[in-house]
Amino acid sequence: MGRILAIDYGQKKVGLAVTDELRICAHALETVHVSKVMDFLKEYIAKEKVDLIVVGEPRNMDNTPSDSARFIEPFVKHLQKEFPEMPIVRVDERFTSRMAFQTMIDAGLKQKARRNKELVDKISATIILQSYLQQIDNK
Repeated sequence: MGRILAIDYGQKKVGLAVTDELRICAHALETVHVSKVMDFLKEYIAKEKVDLIVVGEPRNMDNTPSDSARFIEPFVKHLQKEFPEMPIVRVDERFTSRMAFQTMIDAGLKQKARRNKELVDKISATIILQSYLQQIDNK
């Protein structure tokens, strides 16, 4: 069984998270500049067995796509082109940044550490992945 890779795509940085090989738990992987994310993914997928990619889907409260969706759609199309055999699943990412920030507070991180956007991106990707794992577990 291969890993599941999650992506929290931002305009500047991309947070990445991955499951263990048994798909039991999600953990933060990396934060990569948007210009380098495809190279990172190619290298990672060449080294590790990945069966599925989960991409955060930004939604408004009324369930319509948010403004940032316009940046993510071209990325998802590029992802599908680069990895045509790889299933890609979209997962609602509402509140993940707030949840990531709260996770940092709960973990006792100091205010200076909580300003680290790269850490927030990785935690957000982990929350997206954990949400997906819970969805498939409940089916």
